[in-house]
Amino acid sequence: MSEVPATDTEIMATAGARELKDGQVVVVGLGLPQVATVLAKRTHAPRLSALLEIGVINPAPIDTAVGLADARIWYKATCWSGFLDVMGMNVHRGVVDVGFLGALEIDQHGNINTTLLKNDKGGIRYFNGSAGGNDIASMAKSVMMIMRHEKRKLPTLVAHLTSPGFVGGKSRKELGLRGGGPFCVITDKAVLGFDEETHSAKLVSLHPGVSLEDVVENTGFTLKIPKQVPNTPLPTAEELRLLREEIDPKRVYLGKEG
Repeated sequence: MSEVPATDTEIMATAGARELKDGQVVVVGLGLPQVATVLAKRTHAPRLSALLEIGVINPAPIDTAVGLADARIWYKATCWSGFLDVMGMNVHRGVVDVGFLGALEIDQHGNINTTLLKNDKGGIRYFNGSAGGNDIASMAKSVMMIMRHEKRKLPTLVAHLTSPGFVGGKSRKELGLRGGGPFCVITDKAVLGFDEETHSAKLVSLHPGVSLEDVVENTGFTLKIPKQVPNTPLPTAEELRLLREEIDPKRVYLGKEG
C-alpha cells in the first residue's frame, strides 16, 4: 500500500468504526456507515452484528455494493428475511444498540431531515424520506450520524423533521421516545456530540488539519466548544490497508484517494 495520507472520508469511516463496540447490534445504512461497520468488524469488533433494513444480517461482501438491492451486499449473510423482521423483531423490540444513519440535514438537537430541501427561490426538492430512519432514530438505544460538514447541512432547524433527535431540546423521555437518541455526528471536519443537559450539539474533536474557525464558519448553529479540543485520531496503517485494499478498493464510497 502506498503511503498516501488519509483522506477526509477515510478519517470519517475510521472515526465511525471506532465508535462501534464489540458485541453490539447495529442497524446500518449504505455508504460510509456500511464501510465503517465492516471496518469495525475486521478490526476491534468481530462479534458486531450488522443489520441492513431490507432484512440482510451480517453480510461479508467481497465487492462494494452500490445499493441495498445489489446482491453483492448479501454475500455470506447469516440471514435473509425482510424489512418487517429488522424493524419489528429488532428495532421495535429494543435490541438495537446503534442506529448508524446518514442525512440531508441535521440540526443543533440532532433531528434528521432526509425528506426535502428548499432552495433560495422557495422551490422544494424531494428525496427518499424516512424508510426505516424514523423507526431507528426513535427506538434504537443510540444513534450515530455521518455527513459532510456544510453550513446548509447543519442548520438551526431542519427544513423537515424526518427522524427525531432531541426535538426542541427536550429529553427523549419528555418526547415519549424509547430510544436514547443521537450521541455522535461524524463529519469531514470534526466529531460532534450532544450536551447532556441542553441536548444541543457540542464539539468533541477536530480532524487533523482542520481549524476551529473553519468548523464554526461552516456550522449553521452555535456549537458548545470546550477549552481544549483534541484532534480526531488518524487511521492506522492497517485500517487504511483494509479500507483501500479490501473494503472499498474501487472507492465507491471513499471517493478519490488523496
